[in-house]
Amino acid sequence: MSQSEKQSLPAGMLAAAGIVFGDIGTSPLYTLKECLSILPNGAISTTAVMGFLSLIFWALTLIVTLKYVCFVMRADHDGEGGVLTLMSLARQHVGPKASHIIVLAGLIGGAFFYGDGVITPAISVLSAIEGIEVVSPELDKYVVPLAVAILTLLFIIQKHGTEKVSKVFGTVMFVWFVSIALLGIRGILLNPEVLYALNPSYALTFLLSHKALSFAALGMVVLAVTGAEALYADMGHLGKAPIRMAWLVIAMPALVLNYFGQGALMIADAQAINNPFFNLAPGWGQIPLIVLSTLATVIAAQSVISGVYTLTHQAIRQGFLPPMRVIFTSHTESGQIYIPVVNWLLFVAVTVIVLAFRQSSALSSAYGIVVTGTMVITACLAGVVALRNWKWPLPVALVFLLCMLSIDVPLFSANLMKLLSGGWVPVLLALSMMGLMLIWSSERNRLIRKLNNDPESLQALVRSLETNPPSRVPGTAIFLSRKEHEIPQALLHNLKHNRVLHKRVVLLHIRTTDIPRVYNQKRLSITQLSPSFWQVTAAYGWRETPSMAEILHLCGLEGLGCTVNEASFFTSHDTLVMKKRKGLMRVKGGIFHFCQRNAQRAHEQFNIPPNRVIELGGQREF
Repeated sequence: MSQSEKQSLPAGMLAAAGIVFGDIGTSPLYTLKECLSILPNGAISTTAVMGFLSLIFWALTLIVTLKYVCFVMRADHDGEGGVLTLMSLARQHVGPKASHIIVLAGLIGGAFFYGDGVITPAISVLSAIEGIEVVSPELDKYVVPLAVAILTLLFIIQKHGTEKVSKVFGTVMFVWFVSIALLGIRGILLNPEVLYALNPSYALTFLLSHKALSFAALGMVVLAVTGAEALYADMGHLGKAPIRMAWLVIAMPALVLNYFGQGALMIADAQAINNPFFNLAPGWGQIPLIVLSTLATVIAAQSVISGVYTLTHQAIRQGFLPPMRVIFTSHTESGQIYIPVVNWLLFVAVTVIVLAFRQSSALSSAYGIVVTGTMVITACLAGVVALRNWKWPLPVALVFLLCMLSIDVPLFSANLMKLLSGGWVPVLLALSMMGLMLIWSSERNRLIRKLNNDPESLQALVRSLETNPPSRVPGTAIFLSRKEHEIPQALLHNLKHNRVLHKRVVLLHIRTTDIPRVYNQKRLSITQLSPSFWQVTAAYGWRETPSMAEILHLCGLEGLGCTVNEASFFTSHDTLVMKKRKGLMRVKGGIFHFCQRNAQRAHEQFNIPPNRVIELGGQREF
């Protein structure tokens, strides 16, 4: 969405409440409860409660407000955000070796998001449904079946898109934030002294007096800031101002009030530890609160699922994942997409997680590693952008980087303690995705490097065909090429087997740039190679989806008139044959071969009618 199309500030803030803050906004359902669960023998003390409240408040302030809102959100790329955007920015002004390191860091950050995308829907929905245990403990046996049913319905409706229901997401989340703020105020009135925990000395005192638990405490406090990355990742949809204002005016005040209300309740009544969030509500309000929290967690899950779709689409466009079917579910918002393969793989993973862990308290031990890992990578990439792109002096950039890492690295180290108690699950998922992205991009680039990309060879072939032409037939033939000056294999196969050539031949190369969007004025480069041969290069940003109809329309404006239904499109689809490989290289080749066989064909990627496509190919060793 362009800046001009963005909503007014109040409307944008309401939309941000629904799209951006679903994950972090539902954290009060489980965060403080899990923090206090690490205390020896479950002994809740005023010192511990005040210490955790202070840690949570300053985590929200330092990580979300100062790091993301004030610093990281400045690093936009044509209005876009997210770890892959930050990666593309950081690569712009560095050498080849540093660029490879930055790409690897960006892919790790992207892979971590997939791990987070499996845990967040599971823990959010489970924690909301567990509220029925407060109403009646006998209902606990229905928690897992209800959670699975809700998640199943959520994934089934993805193919219909969220355009209609997303309009109410903001309203529901605004009601949610107002409700948890009022509940927090109700709790604070029981013990207003909890507000002293705004003083960071309470956090330091707790960590120093509980040295054996300090690392575990930091690992649990991270639960309060999960979802912070969404502030940066969703900039392209809403813009900076609505997200910043919604955080400062709506989300953060409501979260702080609710956490402190829960703390005040537990100081007054230690028995409330079984579920302090729902115990804040009066008896008559608990069932409505369960319904509202379920809606809020479904919205949180939807936000993460949509984020996974967006990240996958960006990775496909940048060549890190194989092309797969992408369905646009909205006629007005290009960011609303549905990827069937990703949807059902994610559904299976989330369902297995729910059935395996069964409780949000058990899932909390699996949470945190990938979140804090992403934070560390974001800090490092943002430091590179500050130094290279913004031209900050080296000492200033280093100070900012060290300030961010002084918070992120201890949190990441603390969460590594969870590795054996469940943290290995999202880490394994993240490593699997990173491995897939590295395998696909490296093998694909190796194949493309082998293609002949010599302008002189192309010119020589064109001159030869003009001098001694084969039989010519009426019409326009468009040959798709993987490189700008490549002699398309489909052209050679056509000449070899059909011995015929159309009267007008267009060699079309569609390339993906390092920027999110390319303006139409800079979209095409057209070169006439001879009286009947044209070379066309169409540039698209990694946020965009190429359209053959649009390309031909722009060609028509430049005098090269033709429509999709008038041209014949020739594409190459070679059958890959793997050379002899040993060990891991054979496994790597097998994975790439499987992905390539199941990848989307060129005509499907570029919306070319199947009846206008001629596929020619042969065998190619790799």
